[in-house]
Amino acid sequence: MSEAQITDWLASQRQAMIDLLRDVVNIDSGSYDKDGVDAVGARFERHFAEHGIPFRRENNATFGDAIHAEVAKPGSNERPVLLMGHRDTVFGKGEAARRPFTISDGRAYGPGVADMKAGLVMNVFVATAFHKFGGNPHPIKVLITSDEEIASPSSRPVIEREGRAARAVFNSEPGRPTGNVVTGRKGGIFMHVAITGKAAHSGANFAAGVSAIGELAHKVVQIHALTDLDKGITLNVGLVSGGQSVNTTAPYAEGQIDLRYVDPADRARVMAAIEAIIATSYVPGTSATLAIKGEFVPVVQSAESKALFENYQAAARQAGLTTLQGEFSGGCADSGFTAAVGAPTICGLGPVGGLAHTPEEYLELDSIVPRAQALALAILKG
Repeated sequence: MSEAQITDWLASQRQAMIDLLRDVVNIDSGSYDKDGVDAVGARFERHFAEHGIPFRRENNATFGDAIHAEVAKPGSNERPVLLMGHRDTVFGKGEAARRPFTISDGRAYGPGVADMKAGLVMNVFVATAFHKFGGNPHPIKVLITSDEEIASPSSRPVIEREGRAARAVFNSEPGRPTGNVVTGRKGGIFMHVAITGKAAHSGANFAAGVSAIGELAHKVVQIHALTDLDKGITLNVGLVSGGQSVNTTAPYAEGQIDLRYVDPADRARVMAAIEAIIATSYVPGTSATLAIKGEFVPVVQSAESKALFENYQAAARQAGLTTLQGEFSGGCADSGFTAAVGAPTICGLGPVGGLAHTPEEYLELDSIVPRAQALALAILKG
């Protein structure tokens, strides 16, 4: 096996990669759509079966199943390299029919085309190249998860388990629009606050009412005031609802809170401040509860992760990506879970795209082959 066999074969598979990408983009796979998410998984399983790569499903009753595949290194009991990614999207049923996979001016469009079905296609083709030609210095594991867009409630323990067992983790979220990869990410916590007040006729019996909406308004102002842009801490109450009618003091209100932070030490401090705000009744007679609905942890670059990035950067230069750098992202990803359990991790290795989570999401098709070659060469250099 030579490096050229791997990289040349990947170059020859450009159209096959696009064809597989078309297939999986044209299947709806919103995070809560287990049938759709598993249908995307079945398409990847078909690829593994066609190429003789062993795979298995780790079943989940509520969310999509986790899919595992492995390219072994004969006679080796070494820790594997983990190629990771998620197949769920933020889009609901019917989105793929409304705007199916299309290509225009060198870009591909469709729900999840960049975030992150293209990265999964890249991962499975890189694994297939090593299965076909050999030469991988370590075993390669492919993990395809199902619920990253909602903070991986079912996949997190799977990801942490596989991360602890891995020698290195490559998470193929989309490459940045700059062409860079991601070497650091914020942590994020998604919360729900529920407030109880007391209903009363707002004209005839106003004084008897206790407004849950009024209380929520006070809390929103206090929560937003915890934002500290210099430290990378942001608070956003992105959804609010409540009330019974315009002429009734609101007996109930709720809000959803998004916290992002950089330094793991800031988590406890900010959460304590939020909990104090929730426990305080600014409008006498109200009560409130707070629940964490989902959580990501930060990607903090360790010395081992820095070395992994430098190895990848050298491989990327060899693949023609001469200006590639690492950059920080305010978005969260599953890579935080593997970084937190000590696995050297880099993220954003997938083909380059942008405008994720919008109808304008796009993928640069000419980035598919060089990004696949860079990942393969990084594995070879590992």
